[in-house]
Amino acid sequence: MSQTSDRSPEAGPAVSPAELDSAEALQHVLEPHAPSRLDPTAPPVLEVEDLKMWFPVKSSGLVRRTIGHVQAVDGVSFQVPRGGSLGLVGESGCGKSTTGRLITRLYEPTGGAMRFGGHDGSEAVDLATLSNRGMKPYRRDVQMIFQDPYTSLNPRHTVGAIVGAPLLVHGVVPKDKVLDRVQELLEVVGLNPEHYNRYPSEFSGGQRQRIGIARALTLNPKLLVADEPVSALDVSIQAQVINLLQDLQKEFDIAFLFIAHDLAVVRHFCPEVAVMYLGKIVEIADRETLYSRPHHPYTQALLSAVPDIKQAAVGGRRERIRLEGDVPSPINPPSGCRFRTRCPMAQEICAKVEPPLLQIGQRHKVACHFPGELGKHPDKPVTARLLGVDDQGSPDPGAGPATDLGNKPGYDSTWFDLERRTMAGA
Repeated sequence: MSQTSDRSPEAGPAVSPAELDSAEALQHVLEPHAPSRLDPTAPPVLEVEDLKMWFPVKSSGLVRRTIGHVQAVDGVSFQVPRGGSLGLVGESGCGKSTTGRLITRLYEPTGGAMRFGGHDGSEAVDLATLSNRGMKPYRRDVQMIFQDPYTSLNPRHTVGAIVGAPLLVHGVVPKDKVLDRVQELLEVVGLNPEHYNRYPSEFSGGQRQRIGIARALTLNPKLLVADEPVSALDVSIQAQVINLLQDLQKEFDIAFLFIAHDLAVVRHFCPEVAVMYLGKIVEIADRETLYSRPHHPYTQALLSAVPDIKQAAVGGRRERIRLEGDVPSPINPPSGCRFRTRCPMAQEICAKVEPPLLQIGQRHKVACHFPGELGKHPDKPVTARLLGVDDQGSPDPGAGPATDLGNKPGYDSTWFDLERRTMAGA
């Protein structure tokens, strides 16, 4: 059976991949919607603190013993503001998707806290401590859009059954009203309401992702975990889905944890971005700061791989930072800084002491002993005295470690000024 088309009259002119590369095409079709804006006063709907997920590695044989752990997520902390978006980016295998599945409790966390709610005057609840039965009421508020629109939909069920299942499980509407609600949701996401009796195989990739979005919206969630929702789609359909998510966010005041590896998409959708490497957040900041003035060597290398359309138009290309070596195994990560085995400016302290996620601006944190803009990294570690060690990472009897360098989510009113090497404030 032929698949119906994703294009609609208001989707704009078609973009030929032969005429534009993917980055330029994405910018072209995203023009109708302005980038999302940051509201610094919005209270957090989700607060994650020191979240960990260690998967046990079992030995072979009759008696299977735990011989190690895959440290997929190790001490992650961040906040997602009400009605806002936080982007989570990084290489494949850095722990992005695992973090999203922990928040939706598809995985049982090894440690840490996930405080949900409290933004509306109610008491915040730690999702990490709830049983499966206790988690059920909160599944209405925390939903997920999966990466693959082909495998995330049951091919044996009709679209009406897929989208209507959460309504029946949670008893949100009477059974005789489920079909009306399903058709309403299909219309909201830009699909024909009369197609509720079709199967997923009768839709294209972009339309299947819209079905997944409709399913996530059935229970009016407060938080949506979008796990690379457009990575399996071509660039013009990516733009349609991103614009749809922006419209839904504004209409229903939904908060997003947007997981992706496409930095152009994240830059458009998320006013705040966190960068992960080997299970840890190495830098988190507002969009303008992170993309224009990154301070972590890994973030700088990551951004150097993104095509710069404006620079290409005037001539010349941004210098590509090529990292040497392979990503270490999460079973046996390097001591100290996990990025040190590939970092061009690693020193002795990087192997001995793990750098804290230090706040260096009003909305900017970085986990590096030598933070600085590209080409302006300091020669000596700025974190040594804060950690109570000398420049080589050995304990310094004359310097006591600071007490406020904990792995806390959110931002403080004071931060460490890199130029003056002292604490500063707004």
